[in-house]
Amino acid sequence: MAREVTREHQQNQLDALNQANLDLEEFTYSVSHDLRAPLRSIDGFTRILVEKYLDQLPQEAQHFLMRVRESACEMEKQFDGLLLYSRLTKQPLIRKIVPIRQLAGIVFDKLMMAQTKKVELIVGDLPPCHADEHLLNQLLTQLLSNAIKFSAKKETPCIEIGCNDEGQKKIYYVKDNGVGFDMNYVNKLFKVFQRLHSSPEYEGIGLGLAIVDKIIRRHGGKVWAQSEVSVGTTIYFTLGEDGSDAINSNTAS
Repeated sequence: MAREVTREHQQNQLDALNQANLDLEEFTYSVSHDLRAPLRSIDGFTRILVEKYLDQLPQEAQHFLMRVRESACEMEKQFDGLLLYSRLTKQPLIRKIVPIRQLAGIVFDKLMMAQTKKVELIVGDLPPCHADEHLLNQLLTQLLSNAIKFSAKKETPCIEIGCNDEGQKKIYYVKDNGVGFDMNYVNKLFKVFQRLHSSPEYEGIGLGLAIVDKIIRRHGGKVWAQSEVSVGTTIYFTLGEDGSDAINSNTAS
């Protein structure tokens, strides 16, 4: 009897946690969505000031105006990131066999169109996986764009993507030879708005790896990292291949 009560108590706690996560997701979505309207007004009116009246303003006022526009642009990126993050739990998880090797190549080529410096891509063994193709595309986009960004200052930037087959478990990885980070701070890596490198040096709002973490958890997988300062970073992940342990789309956080 006591064991049944304990199980019921644990289930009630789990249900409460799932509901709290859902409430938080709805709040995040609502805030991010509703605040875009006043942000557009700020962007629109400051653009008019720049286009029509910039030359009439004192230099200090011009500087302040441009700072306002930069901040509005940064805020819009944060809202876009939060909307994407909250929507990850709203869309259904549709698993199918995905040719991840081909998808990674497409994503990398698309990202490189915006780059001026050549980055080498090494593609190891990448067997097809059982995943949601749309979410996997977002996952690879976040991981490869991060790898490109943090290796760009190297003389010969290099990214490797592959898979280690450990019996029934496939461990995929994306490795770069970039700036790396101190492993003492690894617990912050997949948290929302956590950045391990300064904004002036590396663009970003601190949501990329949080999005990666949520996509992986929706698939019932795990994600972790190994890194060394000035040597590079490797992000490892699994995808819960059989789907049996994937988080239900109604309770994912």
